[in-house]
Amino acid sequence: MTSTDKPYQKIPIQDCGELLIPIPAELFIFESPHPYHKLGAPYQLSPVSSPYYLRENVGDRLITANQYLQAEYPHLRILVFDAYRPIEVQQFMVDHAFQQQLKATGLTLELLSEQQRQQLWEEVYKFWASPSHDPATPPPHSTGAAVDVTLFDIVTVSVLNMGSDIDEISPRSQPDYFAESSDPTELEYHRNRQILKQVMTRAGFLQHLHEWWHFSYGDQMWAWLHNRQSTKGAIACYGRYS
Repeated sequence: MTSTDKPYQKIPIQDCGELLIPIPAELFIFESPHPYHKLGAPYQLSPVSSPYYLRENVGDRLITANQYLQAEYPHLRILVFDAYRPIEVQQFMVDHAFQQQLKATGLTLELLSEQQRQQLWEEVYKFWASPSHDPATPPPHSTGAAVDVTLFDIVTVSVLNMGSDIDEISPRSQPDYFAESSDPTELEYHRNRQILKQVMTRAGFLQHLHEWWHFSYGDQMWAWLHNRQSTKGAIACYGRYS
C-alpha cells in the first residue's frame, strides 16, 4: 500500500444513480464566497457550479441532522464548509495543501531532499484523498456523499471553536484529541465536537477517523467504517459523480 492508498478503497461500489441536489441555503449556514473558490479552485470544470451539493438521500440526512441539532440546541445550526468536490478541485486542493506544508518548512521545492519531499506528501495524504480518476477509487467528496461541517451559533453569530480549523493538517484534527484534557477550554472544544458527531451519526452519517469535521453516508469510507462496526458487509452505493 502506497501513501496515497486508503483501506476503504477496496470496498466495491454499486452506484445507485441518485442525482446531486443543492443543499437548501435557507436551512444551513454557508460561507460565501466558498473558501476554495477564494483560493482559485477550478469549479468551472464541475458538473455543478457550487460545492454545496450532495446526493439526494445524503442531503436529506443532513437536513435531519440539522433538525436534531435545533431540537436540542435551538441557537445552533450546521455550517456546511464543503460538500461535492470534483476531481479537478480535489487535485487543486491537494497541491495547495502540499504548498502550505512546504511553506511551513521555510524551504523551497528546489532545496527539498527527496526524503523531505516524500515526508511532506505523506503528511498531505494523511488528510487528503488522492485525486484519482479511477472509478473504483474516487475521492469521498467527489461522490457527493461526503460533507465537511461545523457548528454555528446564531445568537453570537459565530462559529463554535472546535480547537482546530477544518483542513488543518495536525494531530489536533483527530476527533477525540481533546477528550482526555484537564483544561476547561479544551474540554469545551471536545464537547462541541461531540455535539456535532452525535447529531450527524444519529442521522446515519459516520465520521472520518482522523478529521472531526468530515462525515459521509453511502460512499466507500462509510461502508468501510460500517463494516468495522458490523459484519453485514456493506458496500458503497455512491461512486464518483461526473
